Amino acid sequence: MTSVDETVRPVLLRRGFALEYATLGWNVVGIVVLAIAAISAKSVALAGFGLDSLIEIGASTVVIWELSGSGEDRQRRALRLIGVGFGLLAVYLLAQSTWVLVTGFRPHHSPLGIGWTAVTAAVMFALAFGKARTGAALDNPVLQTEGRVTLIDGLLAAAVLLGLLLNLAVGWWWADPAAGYVLVYYAAREVKDIFGGH
Repeated sequence: MTSVDETVRPVLLRRGFALEYATLGWNVVGIVVLAIAAISAKSVALAGFGLDSLIEIGASTVVIWELSGSGEDRQRRALRLIGVGFGLLAVYLLAQSTWVLVTGFRPHHSPLGIGWTAVTAAVMFALAFGKARTGAALDNPVLQTEGRVTLIDGLLAAAVLLGLLLNLAVGWWWADPAAGYVLVYYAAREVKDIFGGH
């Protein structure tokens, strides 16, 4: 590395840590907010989104651990752990979406859920963008891959929001689980890429 790289690297590492700690903090608060919203609205989608927040917390913790050290073995292990997180997310989305469609479960309206998922989508997209740029600048595939976990979190928030709004506006209770299937494909593709060595 050049002297410029050595000067910039600590700044980029601090930015990477800041992005991950921001993600952790947001998702810890989110679990509480989503639990309240899910119980009051009897919403499977909101409860499921809370579980997704747990997966995002796990992925962020893995990246913080990886950024704290060095070595290819540590990087490979971190990528595998994130791959497992993607796999769990795909299984959860598949199971939840199928269950909601099969049972025809119709949740109540949730102003709190609508507000939280709207803000969460914007926050997660911003964090994902920051992680992608910082990970590319650091040449760190772990941070870049976890940025895609954050992107999926933002997409899932947008899908849950769309489902809540369509349910509120026109009674389309099936819109949220339908969007979930699209995210299953995306998460499964990430698992294949990580474990396939692409």
